[in-house]
Amino acid sequence: MINTLIEKIQKTNAPVVVGLDPMLAYVPSYIKEQAFKEHGETLKGAAEAIWQFNKGIVDAVYDLIPAVKPQIAMYEQFGVEGVIAYKKTVDYCKEKGLIVIGDIKRGDIGSTSAAYAVGHLGRVQVGSKTYVPFDEDFATINPYMGTDCVKPFIDVCKQEKKGLFILVKTSNPSSGEFQDRIIDGRPLYEWVGEKVNEWGTDHMGASYSYIGAVVGATYPEQGRILRKLMPKTFILVPGYGAQGGKGADLVHFFDKDGLGAIVNSSRGIIAAYKQEKYASFGERAYADASRQAVKDMVTDISQALQSR
Repeated sequence: MINTLIEKIQKTNAPVVVGLDPMLAYVPSYIKEQAFKEHGETLKGAAEAIWQFNKGIVDAVYDLIPAVKPQIAMYEQFGVEGVIAYKKTVDYCKEKGLIVIGDIKRGDIGSTSAAYAVGHLGRVQVGSKTYVPFDEDFATINPYMGTDCVKPFIDVCKQEKKGLFILVKTSNPSSGEFQDRIIDGRPLYEWVGEKVNEWGTDHMGASYSYIGAVVGATYPEQGRILRKLMPKTFILVPGYGAQGGKGADLVHFFDKDGLGAIVNSSRGIIAAYKQEKYASFGERAYADASRQAVKDMVTDISQALQSR
């Protein structure tokens, strides 16, 4: 799957992933009104509004980008109905030819980790039949519990030719409370990065490993260091746009050929119509605003890479 992701990035010239992290506050009022008319102001009504909102954005941007990254928590907050909307979103994105990175951030050990891996990336046996539950192409995971946590995911990825993005240096302001702690003379994120690089050697694609890393755009200097520590590791870069990251911050996340990383923007794209820059589109054309935001993001990153 990493080879397919790279091919799609090269085809679109867009190392960009759209984070489908919807909140009801992002959903235009006319979509919510229709959903509530059909299902009431219920969890099912909320989930329907989220699904219709997602569908509009995907229809507007699928030809511009290689991948999407739905954050499952934004769906789980609406209970079972929200999880159904998550699955519908995953399936629809795949129908549109998009790579789906399930932003699930799971992390446990043994059979629990294996169950998460099977549910999101693998196949589950039910009697004489086999089912593919969520069927994302990649998943994000938290490696805090070490190899016992990660290996079950890698085992499933090998079987299904799918991949992971493992948290190494995250974009949030308090990430340094643990990740920057000095351990034997070096920050913890460097030790984690080296371990991700080691895990990745056991599941390689043509040029990059199926086992990738998450490194936030808000920490460009750490990105430079980690790019060197993980030369064959594809990097998922959150924190662009709404969290402060910009194209100029990202050049060191990429290799000399302009590959090796994919940059995520969530509310900066899906809620673009709420920004002053795109306000002229209006609520009804929220998806068109998202399309323009994607184009602007691609241009920003491309110009930064060209000028480095």
